[in-house]
Amino acid sequence: MLERCKNAKELWGGVHELIDRWLNERQEVILLYCAIEGLDQYTPIDASIEVKTKAFCQMMMDYVSAGHFEVYEQLFKEAKEFDDGSIELAKEIYPQLKVNTQDLLDFNDKYSNDKNTSEHLNELHLELSTIGELLEDRFQKEDQLIHSLHESHRELIA
Repeated sequence: MLERCKNAKELWGGVHELIDRWLNERQEVILLYCAIEGLDQYTPIDASIEVKTKAFCQMMMDYVSAGHFEVYEQLFKEAKEFDDGSIELAKEIYPQLKVNTQDLLDFNDKYSNDKNTSEHLNELHLELSTIGELLEDRFQKEDQLIHSLHESHRELIA
């Protein structure tokens, strides 16, 4: 049992740091989202909205990419290793996250450059509301994954 615990710590000790970095990126996404959403009136010559939208899109894509290519992979690997049934939740939630990701990618494609932001300024406020809902849903599902696939094993790893 001691050997298994030692192996688990070696395997999963870095996952906690990975999740912490990822959650810090999440906080940045939220702050940038609020910075844009907080601008009540957009004007065609408002360069700050374009700069903030571009920064938001970049951070959102960094966050989403880290989720798919680093965090989820490690969480799924950990769940398989512990083989306690938690992988079933991942199989249920992951397809929903993929759909959510596509919606976020579509927003990014539309607003990630200054020209498109100014062309679609009238639509931005409405779409930001939808993006806020998508992000909220995503964070809730990711929190479920973290809780089920990592936090439930945390004591065994420590």
